[in-house]
Amino acid sequence: MRRLYLYIKRLFLRKKEPYLSLYNILGFYPGDIQLYRQAFTHRSTLVETDEGRWKDNERLEFLGDAVLNAVVADILYKKYPDRKEGFLTNTRSKIVQRDSLNRIAHEMELERMIATSSRLNTHNNYIYGNAFEALIGAIYLDRGYRKCCRFVEKRIIEKYIPLDKIAHKEVNFKSNLIEWSQKNKLEISFDLVETFTDQNGSPVFQSRVSLLGTSLGTGIGYTKKESQQSAAKVAIKKIRKDKEVQLWVNRLKQQQSSIVTGNVSLAEDTGRNDAAKDE
Repeated sequence: MRRLYLYIKRLFLRKKEPYLSLYNILGFYPGDIQLYRQAFTHRSTLVETDEGRWKDNERLEFLGDAVLNAVVADILYKKYPDRKEGFLTNTRSKIVQRDSLNRIAHEMELERMIATSSRLNTHNNYIYGNAFEALIGAIYLDRGYRKCCRFVEKRIIEKYIPLDKIAHKEVNFKSNLIEWSQKNKLEISFDLVETFTDQNGSPVFQSRVSLLGTSLGTGIGYTKKESQQSAAKVAIKKIRKDKEVQLWVNRLKQQQSSIVTGNVSLAEDTGRNDAAKDE
């Protein structure tokens, strides 16, 4: 009887807002509309319930974050049966990272649904992505795990995430540059050059990456981490494509190799001398 009641209710409300708007986003009609209203309520615009409680989307965001990670892991595990754990983990992190979720939410036009008193167009603002995670939490509570899987696979990944392309996309330039420097025994460093504010009053950071004290690139971002990633991206591009930089790096490698060889020879000579003394 309850299923029949819900079917009749949805049938009656199909042409009414916000059911129609949610149907266009979800691909199905919601059962508990209040969950979705809460999912789109930012903490800057609290809503008081009939019981006198204040609700926003942070709890649903917490739940949706966990569910989304599980769903994406499930999808990747089935799609790539022969790939190792490292590949699956890296691909999942690229899909569920904040910038990616923010982009997806923007392309889904979730801003039309979000209730907030904050500025949505400011940089370093993840209101869209947070609302997307809260939406996942609402779907999970309303329709269950299987519906979440189908929604993410059919309405998100197939429309907004080219899996094979994103799986091989390089995103952590700083980590890759550090790995390269360790492999080649060449010291790199990241330094904060300056901070300033943009026209909206948001803080902006400029960082520089140096190889043995010589600048390889600078970058800016709305966080220190973002500016370092930007600088590392410039440095990696130079190392891979700039002929002059490649020649310079090769000379540095040869110098480092000579130093290491010289130290080994010195150690061997010292060892022989010590052995001679003992005799």
